[in-house]
Amino acid sequence: MRFEVSKVLDAIEARLTTDPALARGVVDLSEVVRYADLDGGRPASLVRLGLLIDALGRYVSEESVPVYAVAPRALLSDADLTSNERMVVRRWADDGKVEVVPQIDDRVLEVAEMLGLPVLTRDREDRFRDRRPWVTDPGRLLALVSNQGGPVLVARVGRGEAAPPVPRSPLGERLLARVWRCPQMNCNTYGDGGDPDSPFADMRTFTSPVSQPPPALRAGAPTCPRHGDRLKDMGARPATEVFSVRIDGVIRQRFVVSEDKAVVIGRAPEGGGGVMLGQWLTEDARKWISRGHVRLSLRGGEVTAQDVSTNGTGVRPGGSSDDDQRITLRRDERRVLGPEDIVELYAQVHVGRSKMWASGGVVQPESVMSEAPTMAFRPVGR
Repeated sequence: MRFEVSKVLDAIEARLTTDPALARGVVDLSEVVRYADLDGGRPASLVRLGLLIDALGRYVSEESVPVYAVAPRALLSDADLTSNERMVVRRWADDGKVEVVPQIDDRVLEVAEMLGLPVLTRDREDRFRDRRPWVTDPGRLLALVSNQGGPVLVARVGRGEAAPPVPRSPLGERLLARVWRCPQMNCNTYGDGGDPDSPFADMRTFTSPVSQPPPALRAGAPTCPRHGDRLKDMGARPATEVFSVRIDGVIRQRFVVSEDKAVVIGRAPEGGGGVMLGQWLTEDARKWISRGHVRLSLRGGEVTAQDVSTNGTGVRPGGSSDDDQRITLRRDERRVLGPEDIVELYAQVHVGRSKMWASGGVVQPESVMSEAPTMAFRPVGR
């Protein structure tokens, strides 16, 4: 049982992010771990976060959906969690997988407003309506409830109709356009790695400036959510573009291309940091697509595709399905991508800007709970 739970927590960890470009929803971790009605188990269980992640994947019809989790500091020592779960939460906090704050207050709502994301909560958030009047808008608050086929997300306001995407707030755009620095040497979110001569320097994880989460705003000043210190503006943040991998009509993964780092997409790119497609490819596609197939880079607001494969990379201008319009890039050839251009590595293996595809195209996304003990997700109270 303990081994199975550890495997589930590892699967959940892979879906956690504080990267503003990748997160698809925001949750108070201390709230969801106490949804005991979902499994009839202990007062608090970290595994319940997996039920919520699976429900979000079904809600947006997409694979590998990342969640932005915020946790109050008290959760790291909550006696209702097992000692292993407390250790896992502390690791997630130290690695920047979840954001830790002294108290939740309205931080979850602040992040959701800045990033234009839904809040995954059962709370109606009535106490914050004066500050966050948008909580009464349809689709902004999504509650996890039991259902015959497993827990599902239901909008707290509205009749269940799909809510249109919400843009980032103007404040969020301004704050996310800058790189911030926390004066605390050990800050892994807004730090630079601290003392390189420290004996533990190579063991610490620090958030890339490109992936920094939005600062908290306290008394009108950008502030470190974890330490409460005023942040220093270190200059402009590198520009980014969010892309999706779409295979056989299903969005399998999102990733970020930034001005300071090109991204290689392929069957199994070497060196780490690339986008690996092998687990989703057919046998024929695996034979055709190179380990590293195409490189995307961003400069001056333009995204360039460079073929680095054996068999060539296709580009479909404007997303055209007409094979006569398809352009083939050969080894080391480059092409600036238009806003709706699609990169084609093989038939129905596509890469394009995420905003092009309104639906993820999958009805039953792969579950992070596949290794969970049966008791961990038995629906109750139907």
